[in-house]
Parts: sequence; C-alpha cells; structure tokens
Amino acid sequence: MTTTITTARATSSAPSALFFDRWADMDSWPEWSTDLQWARLDGPFEVGSSGALKPARGPKTAFRIDQLDPGRTYVDVSRLPGARLTFSHITTELPDGGCQIDVSVTLAGPASWLWARILGSGMRASTQADLDRLVGVVEAGL
Repeated sequence: MTTTITTARATSSAPSALFFDRWADMDSWPEWSTDLQWARLDGPFEVGSSGALKPARGPKTAFRIDQLDPGRTYVDVSRLPGARLTFSHITTELPDGGCQIDVSVTLAGPASWLWARILGSGMRASTQADLDRLVGVVEAGL
C-alpha cells in the first residue's frame, strides 16, 4: 500500500529542461530547499545512480534514482527501515511555452504509517515552498 504524504504543483515560463538541469546539480539544492544542508550524487544523473542528502533536522539519508526521462520524469527513492520514501517529479510542457511541474512524496511498506507520522508534517510544510523557490531560481536565470 502506498500513502501519499504531500503533493505540490507550479507553473513556470521556463522550459522543463532547466528544471532537470537544477535537479541534476545537487550541490545547488540548498539554494531552493531551505531545510536541506547538502545533497550529493555519487555518479552521473541517470537511473541507478545513488547519492545522499542531509536534512537540517534529520540524519543523512541515502537515495537512488529509480526513473529518469529528461524533460519529463525524475524519481528518487530512499529506503527507510520498513518503508520506501519516493519523490516523483513530473514536468509537462505547456502549449504557450513554459511548463507545469508536479511533485509528489509517497511512502510504501509495512512501516509507512510510522514514517508518515515522523516525516509527514515537515514534508507537507516544505514541499510546495521548495518547489516555488525552485521556480524562482530557475526563472531568475532566464
């Protein structure tokens, strides 16, 4: 069973490729994700690569890129004891230019209810704000 923790949506005048450039540049993530101390990727930005990130108020967490279709989909997964935490990023090009960005955060596994209680409120508070800041950073570079 999969539990959705939170979702976020934004539109931008920038093309989706610029968002993928930012997601691939994990050193820049703290610019738009203010609750993140650092993020790194140990290898190229491609399916199967792994990395780690350090939330401001939590332990270092490993992740793996599970899906990547540049310009369309980027999904990374962290394994927690008894659960999988999945961040899905989907971009859709808009007919008049720019794109729509949808982010969802889900948990699956026998301990997902526990992780939802531990992580849920913080993720619900930050996901939309982080996406809005990401849009601002990307658009500022146009």
